[in-house]
Amino acid sequence: MEAKTIKISALNYKLICEYAGEFQKQIGAPISIDRALTLLFKKNKLSDLAGSWKMNDKEAETFLKEVKKGWTKWKIKSA
Repeated sequence: MEAKTIKISALNYKLICEYAGEFQKQIGAPISIDRALTLLFKKNKLSDLAGSWKMNDKEAETFLKEVKKGWTKWKIKSA
């Protein structure tokens, strides 16, 4: 694989390093910035799971009821 040089902002570099650090904690081994970026870009999207959860109508009704109840308790903290 041929290496390339890119310019990124200090903020993006910090965020990439933080992501790499978190991933390193999870796997318990050193990880390169290149590997962290590869893993970040290959992360599954929530939409990839569409249709994979099997439930009956009663379970779906209960689930939606609980989600709506949770939404009523959710408040955005102001700065």
